[in-house]
Amino acid sequence: MPKKKIYETDPWLEPWKDAIDKRHQDILATKEHLCHGGTLDSAVNNHLYYGLHRMQDGSWVFREWAPNANRLYLIGEFNNWKRTEACALKPVGSGNWEITLPDFFLHHGSLYKLFIEWPGGAGERIPAYATRVVQDPDTKVFSAQVWAPAKEYRWKHKRPASRKTPFIYECHIGMSSEQEKVASFDDFRREVLPRVQKLGYDTIQIMALQEHPYYGSFGYQVSNFFALSSRFGTPEEFKALVDDAHARGIAVIMDIVHSHSVENVAEGLSEFDGREDLYFYPGPQGHHPAWGSRCFDYGKDETRLFLLSNCKYWLQEYNLDGFRFDGVTSMLYWDHGLGKNFGDYRLYFDEGVDENAVIYLALANQLIKEIHPGAITIAEDVSGMAGLAAPFECGGVGFDFRMAMGIADHWIKWIKELRDEQWSMGEIWWELTNKREDEKTVSYAECHDQALVGDKTIIFRLIDAQMYYAMNIGSQDLLVDRGIALHKIIRLVTAATAGNGYLNFMGNEFGHPEWIDFPREGNGWSYKYARRQWSLEDNPLLRYGRLSAFDAAMIHYLKKSRVLESRPEPLMIDEEKKILIFRRKNSIFAVNFNKDQSYSDYAFGAPAGEYRIALSSDELKYDGFDRVKEGETHLTVGDRLFLYLPSRCVFVLDKIN
Repeated sequence: MPKKKIYETDPWLEPWKDAIDKRHQDILATKEHLCHGGTLDSAVNNHLYYGLHRMQDGSWVFREWAPNANRLYLIGEFNNWKRTEACALKPVGSGNWEITLPDFFLHHGSLYKLFIEWPGGAGERIPAYATRVVQDPDTKVFSAQVWAPAKEYRWKHKRPASRKTPFIYECHIGMSSEQEKVASFDDFRREVLPRVQKLGYDTIQIMALQEHPYYGSFGYQVSNFFALSSRFGTPEEFKALVDDAHARGIAVIMDIVHSHSVENVAEGLSEFDGREDLYFYPGPQGHHPAWGSRCFDYGKDETRLFLLSNCKYWLQEYNLDGFRFDGVTSMLYWDHGLGKNFGDYRLYFDEGVDENAVIYLALANQLIKEIHPGAITIAEDVSGMAGLAAPFECGGVGFDFRMAMGIADHWIKWIKELRDEQWSMGEIWWELTNKREDEKTVSYAECHDQALVGDKTIIFRLIDAQMYYAMNIGSQDLLVDRGIALHKIIRLVTAATAGNGYLNFMGNEFGHPEWIDFPREGNGWSYKYARRQWSLEDNPLLRYGRLSAFDAAMIHYLKKSRVLESRPEPLMIDEEKKILIFRRKNSIFAVNFNKDQSYSDYAFGAPAGEYRIALSSDELKYDGFDRVKEGETHLTVGDRLFLYLPSRCVFVLDKIN
């Protein structure tokens, strides 16, 4: 039976039927233009043609696209960084250049670059398709590096099964160690992966994998799109990390940046062959006004194939399980969505949309699914564009999930602007559950954004300076008690109402104190705040470990009960008493947000039967007050359930018969 179009299931989209159908046809036409009747997988192979490759006879071939160039030279350690005729590339048509070198010319570890001459100028450049880029520790200059180890990595474990409702642990390799340093892939594999497995998360989303010149950019100012950031280790060490994750049943998705590119000329693609618009839009449209970066021209075949090949390369070379596409809102709109209130469906289809970007994203999703049908694709989009996370055959763009970015903003707003006794249960319910019927979403209470300098994590907003003085087990501090109680409630309510997936940033599960501040001139290039203090979680004398234990219990429960596979249904929204109770599948979630009032025999309608408390934030082991115990059972009386609801507490009841 054919699936319905998104405008058939959403009457609000009916006025935009023609625009949705035209967009669908434009995507199909562009695919045909690129594939000539074949598949995207067979058509997209730029990374196998361009760049440096070892031939079967041991010789090396290097190719580059630089249509504005007059001359190209390969320079490096092998020729003392000099331009020589022996290392001059030859034009082979369509702006492509090529050179073949004997086997003894290059070897594993050799450093190299391009020197490009163009009308009116010249300069050194890192090849666009370089798969290994390293920085000299003394000069800080980046160069491409030949990477051809004698022994190829052999994969030991298969990819885990596809995730319908992923529980995602967002992480950054470099700041994953407690030591004040840039942590490595090996550090993460040994020290963090076991923690992720113990917590129960089944997917890790890794930031900053593509090479970026400035460490403090969090990996979002990419210079070399095919190069794994060498500051964290070697390709083989990253493959070992992915392999180990797969052995533990953990999927690995990559935070991929195709929304923009760093402006740097020496390290990146900007003015690569002297032209400003080689890969980017010409004029002001090629420059991001807020990010100080370059904006790709998604309507140019060479750019499309560059980015599509990039998806294929990462998926196949590193056996990844999918991507979270960064900055999708910026890609979709000519004004990048800056300062725009997306309250009108017209904005999703009018002249303000960069249809080139929409087409590219749809093709990227199709390519990824052709290569790995079980792969996960997630769009980081704040605009809520209709159809973005709907199937392509229904008139959508084809992402599996969209990040529910507004939820985190609302938690910060409520905590920052209102006393918790002023919180509206109806507003909380609406904001946590409001999503389009035709799309899946990933919810989160906070991600890395809320942990950066200039912002605060939830725990830091709730407790602030008292985190330094009253986080020991024996402390008697009302502010800390409030913060810990609300931290647990906020996380469970957010996860339990999630559309189809849930995300947590590394360390937030145990209430990591302070902010993230990468080494920079303003802090004396310190790593003090660019790390994770795991010892706080591990110290039995502190309260952090109990927050972590609750997070683990929450994730394990939600996975086991599979509640995210059904829709949440409100049972009681009580503004006066600050009670929120809802049902999902066979589970009932009961929350009392009230700051000091507990309620005995609180009645609400529920399906008849017997219920057992399966999880309670009030357990002592989760730093609660032991007022509600796991294992307690309750029977409905008629069609009503009567519960004791302690203040600032959340618990879950399973229907057992």
